[in-house]
Amino acid sequence: MAKVRITDTILRDAHQSQAATRMRLDEMLPACEVLDKVGYFSLECWGGATFDSSLRFLNEDPWDRLRALRKALPNTKLQMLLRGQNILGYKHYADDTVDYFVKKSIDNGIDIIRIFDALNDPRNMEVAVKATKQYGGTAELAISYTTSPVHTEEYFVKLAKQFEDMGADIICIKDMANLLLPYPAYSLVKELKKAVKLPIVVHTHNTTGTGAMTLLKAVEAGADVIDTALSPLGGGTAQPVTESMVAALADTEYDTGLDINLLTEAADLLKPAVERLEKENWRDVKRVMSTNVNTLRYQVPGGMLSNLIGQLKQAGKMDKFDEVLEEVPRVRKDFGYPPLVTPTSQIVGTQAVMNVITGERYKMVPNESKGLLRGEYGRLPAPVNPEIQKKILGDEEPLKDRPADHIAPQLDEFRKEIAEFVQQDEDVLSYASFPQVAKKFFENRQARQLKSDPSSFNKENGTMVI
Repeated sequence: MAKVRITDTILRDAHQSQAATRMRLDEMLPACEVLDKVGYFSLECWGGATFDSSLRFLNEDPWDRLRALRKALPNTKLQMLLRGQNILGYKHYADDTVDYFVKKSIDNGIDIIRIFDALNDPRNMEVAVKATKQYGGTAELAISYTTSPVHTEEYFVKLAKQFEDMGADIICIKDMANLLLPYPAYSLVKELKKAVKLPIVVHTHNTTGTGAMTLLKAVEAGADVIDTALSPLGGGTAQPVTESMVAALADTEYDTGLDINLLTEAADLLKPAVERLEKENWRDVKRVMSTNVNTLRYQVPGGMLSNLIGQLKQAGKMDKFDEVLEEVPRVRKDFGYPPLVTPTSQIVGTQAVMNVITGERYKMVPNESKGLLRGEYGRLPAPVNPEIQKKILGDEEPLKDRPADHIAPQLDEFRKEIAEFVQQDEDVLSYASFPQVAKKFFENRQARQLKSDPSSFNKENGTMVI
């Protein structure tokens, strides 16, 4: 039995990190037969931004993608990333929506659900964990790793114990910005192995150039599973390269048992997809493969950096780029040190841009910033700067309870709103996640079907005949 297992992110986080999540299903399927023979712990292939991107940009039904991958990978566990109460969107949803989304994800082929919360608030993960267990999935609870005066090793160990008590099957250290350095990784994994009786997964990127070293030290400390990405999209802003890690661990006590020849064969089958992504400028090799040590200073992940650049270009203020980078840690401190991951990375980043562009800190405050300070996203890791809270919220008292307790059941209303478009149970979840995008997708789907088969349209009530 292999000492260390591998989760490969080539079908999800690798192309999300390096190519704006633009890999298509038809580019994945040719490699699936070989990927299925490798013997991975799991393949991360769904969730995160793939859902939004499939609907919005690729004109693909994400549920069709999942079913197709399940059929093509019968011997491999399929894994997805879920943002807890945010599901795959950017706001909190009602409990009935979260429960049904988890059920349908598992029904359509997901085995392992990696559940995280941007603020590490366990209350925002409870419903997703309970549903995952109820419907037969494996609940992998992820710690959003960051560094700050409050994010100590003790903080993360305490969080892992809470996750274990909540029913986690696996604990993941999710290092989204490659801030977890090799020796802190060794120490944290050691402490987690002492504190909980669950397998430990380590997820990092190679943005700062330390990812592979971090994974190696984590393995030496007892990590059970590591996330890597096959070479066509491995390294850089994605995960360390699968083949390299497998080779590094071969013939040691940590040998993964994976066959380099099979990995190379799978990688070759994915190269045409990468060539297309580069040709169409979705993958900027120079940017995604360069080492950015500023991430260690400012804690700005790659996706957040792209957003900041976009906002400054739009405002014609690219000359303020360095000032904005320096403002990000100050805003983060004012806001109680949230980890910078979706959606908090966008909230903190946008606020930093506004503070610099207006020339006055917190002169302009977006609703999302107000919501974060109101407690609408959950409990912040540390107290908010009282002066800033007063300036933004006045005398308004932030929420003390679980944010989703204030959201009424939604599914029945969603079903009514898209009754004319529904062709499968899952459509209501696509609409719940991204209403405008999904509705446009449904309209296009209906138009295509009508063009190919006019008899599928019911003239009496204006709906499709299924």
